[in-house]
Amino acid sequence: MTRGSIPLPSLDALKDQAKRLRTRLASEGETIGHSRSLELIAAQYGYRDWNTLHAAVGNRPPFNPWMLGSRVKGRYLGQTFEGEILGVQAIAAQPGRYRLTMKFDQPVDVVTFENFSAFRQRVTATVDESGRTVEKTSNGIPQLELEW
Repeated sequence: MTRGSIPLPSLDALKDQAKRLRTRLASEGETIGHSRSLELIAAQYGYRDWNTLHAAVGNRPPFNPWMLGSRVKGRYLGQTFEGEILGVQAIAAQPGRYRLTMKFDQPVDVVTFENFSAFRQRVTATVDESGRTVEKTSNGIPQLELEW
């Protein structure tokens, strides 16, 4: 469920973002209501209002990355992959961030130079609740993007 290329978090995660936004703005002296913070979150994801975003997300469960053995697919350094989750660690210092170890079904070439290749089949990355890394490649795309 995406609009453009931004994967949508769960409904609970979106509501939590709105709450954090309200708290942050309040700490800077700007008070906004709950409804306004939801509308701002909707705009951040490219939706005209909260109701439209809510309908797009539906009531799917929150991201559950700690299911060992779960099947995943996505893009790693620009290469598509399918694989299995081998390990998970919640990062206590960064709520909503998870360190995942995955084994790809087929190794992916992580080098773009045509005269050289380096294949990876086992990868560890830290993702947020949207399944994306904060770290980006030189062209601004997250190093890892999970699809579900």
